[in-house]
Amino acid sequence: MRPRFPLVLSLCAAIAACALGDDDKPSGDSANLASVNACLGGVRPSGGYGFAPAFNDISFRNPIAVAPLPGDNEHFLVVEKAGVINYVANDGTRSVALDIKDRVNSSPNEAGLLGLALHPKFAENGLAFLSYTKPSSTSPANLASVIVRIKSNDGGKTFDKTTLTELLQFDQPYSNHNGGHVAFGPDGRLYASFGDGGSGGDPRGYGQNKDVFLGKMLRIDVDVVPDGQLYGIPEDNPFANGGGKPEIYAYGLRNTWRFNFDSLTGELWAGDVGQNRAEEVDKITLGGNYGWGVREGFRCYKPEPCPVVENAIDPIVEYGRSMGFSITGGYVYRGTALPELQGRYIFGDFGGKIYSIPTTVSPTPPPIATVALTNYSISSFGQDNDGELFILDYGAGKVKRLVPQLSSEGLPAKLSQTGCVLANDPKTPSSKLLAYDVTTPLWSDGAEKYRWISLPPDGKINVAPDGHFDLPNGTVLVKEFRLGGKRIETRLFVRHTDSSWAGYTYEWNADESDALLLLDGKTKEVPNGNGAQVWTYPSRSQCMQCHNGAAGGSLGLEIGMLNMEHDYPADEAGPAARMNQLAKLEQLGAFAAPLPAEPRAKFPNPADESVDVEARARSYVHANCAFCHRPGGPGRGAADFRFSRTFKGTKVCEAEAETGDLGVPDGKLFVPGDPSKSLISLRMHTLDGNRMPPLASAIVDPIGTSVVDGWITTTLMCPY
Repeated sequence: MRPRFPLVLSLCAAIAACALGDDDKPSGDSANLASVNACLGGVRPSGGYGFAPAFNDISFRNPIAVAPLPGDNEHFLVVEKAGVINYVANDGTRSVALDIKDRVNSSPNEAGLLGLALHPKFAENGLAFLSYTKPSSTSPANLASVIVRIKSNDGGKTFDKTTLTELLQFDQPYSNHNGGHVAFGPDGRLYASFGDGGSGGDPRGYGQNKDVFLGKMLRIDVDVVPDGQLYGIPEDNPFANGGGKPEIYAYGLRNTWRFNFDSLTGELWAGDVGQNRAEEVDKITLGGNYGWGVREGFRCYKPEPCPVVENAIDPIVEYGRSMGFSITGGYVYRGTALPELQGRYIFGDFGGKIYSIPTTVSPTPPPIATVALTNYSISSFGQDNDGELFILDYGAGKVKRLVPQLSSEGLPAKLSQTGCVLANDPKTPSSKLLAYDVTTPLWSDGAEKYRWISLPPDGKINVAPDGHFDLPNGTVLVKEFRLGGKRIETRLFVRHTDSSWAGYTYEWNADESDALLLLDGKTKEVPNGNGAQVWTYPSRSQCMQCHNGAAGGSLGLEIGMLNMEHDYPADEAGPAARMNQLAKLEQLGAFAAPLPAEPRAKFPNPADESVDVEARARSYVHANCAFCHRPGGPGRGAADFRFSRTFKGTKVCEAEAETGDLGVPDGKLFVPGDPSKSLISLRMHTLDGNRMPPLASAIVDPIGTSVVDGWITTTLMCPY
């Protein structure tokens, strides 16, 4: 739907690879899992802000915009990427105001109906303007961006398709970086943003090329239109009289994803998505050059010596991948419900983070404050007529309101204080926890991992049609990491009372007497039994890059991963036994409804050489890649690594790379028979900035690379 980012394999995932049951390995169990409530008391608030369901919590299909109707506080328009605009009431009743799926090409991951702007005099003239992508036979991506005008004759309840008029159109060379947001400025002109054309690194230099619309902010006049034209050119546009496309307002933008005007000052604020190092917030000004594709954030993107960029304007702030990825621009808050956010620019990203900065821009750059960490795939923000904020969750299809949350209790500073382990022996998990394992290991730089689950009182697990577990509010997942037999980290992954997920990292001290809560991520050298290695303790925002909304929050807790035998200790329910984990959960009454009848999916272990190499590789990429690379996920492009997909359905074979080909001639995502030209393999092998995963991993996985290379080598041709 929007700029995808390299798959992140191993941050704060709630899955691990270990065979519990040996005498030296910890285990926890409970005769009645639904009564487990010792770990963190079962529930915890998530911070000073919460999220209230909008529109009675009804679901939409990939929502990308919400707009209030002028003077109407009861009804809104919600835009779906496929080409539908819904007329929605606060109570959740809705109808289809417009369906143009037949005109929209939304099949590429970032294509579709991408923008809606109501005319400032919409209440009088009923005019709206849309931005979408449509098929184009002259584009190598079969894609063109178009801005259209359309009219409603009933205040937005419906739009008349016969009035749809195309104003501006141009081809897109690739399927990503389409931008596509449109909005009216305080000057009454229509503004539109478009990305640099896609692929990676702006190889054609579109960002600085003033003779194309790609990588630009445009401004046109839809009211004062010369005879024979479809729109007018504001006379103060920088190239109105030559030197570039007259529609251009600003340039040097990579892929501005959501821009909005401060309702008080009229300033234009935007989020511009970075390549590999930096997301940036820009204040867009007339004729401004924001540096791409020579500069990324405050630094040079091109190899040194850095080419000179004409009148380059630095971003207001930038942040790296340790804080998040794929920025979503928001609003300068001018509402009243959240007074402490007054006058601050609120923005977020597709990984679920919400941040704010002061708009006074002093000091420069201003400090970035965290508003909330969520597992939402934030595709857009919105405002109602009173300036209160909406958050759109693309993956789950929900619209939320940002609201104050009165209670804000933090987690205990020490692991021994959480109730998840024994207070006098933190190395021993609480007897109320249930240990579990997965069929397919997640690579974590060779660490041994152990994990447990705690459900709240009366909490029940719902199972989605694809086998993923929807865990109740109050669930706590515990994962312990060891290197060379020595504990280095324990992570708690918590579903809070507002349904949001959050990850918390505890760092073990040298003598393993306790572990301390980290307030931010860190990297340090730790012993591994054979010397030392670099270990990354993820920040809370990094956790959410894997645990995104499209993946369902928790990872690894699904039928195919848990369908395996496990050793359970004796308890009040009976003697020690080895039994199937799904059967154990059923025995404990953990599920809200009976599981599907046999046969049940089971993902093979990648190290099990008795299983076909393709099945093992598909299982590996499901565990290590699919939480980002799936519909609605933050991975770039159309790749879908879920095990349930057919090979054809993964959309990777002979597929062009949208983030660059690493300089490999004829490089594609997956080249049958040739790992040396397959970017899936090359990114797994490298340790530079092209590394997959790009965070929290500094060692190549020997089993994972071997099995994926084996899959590529033994594949003779694409399945289509």
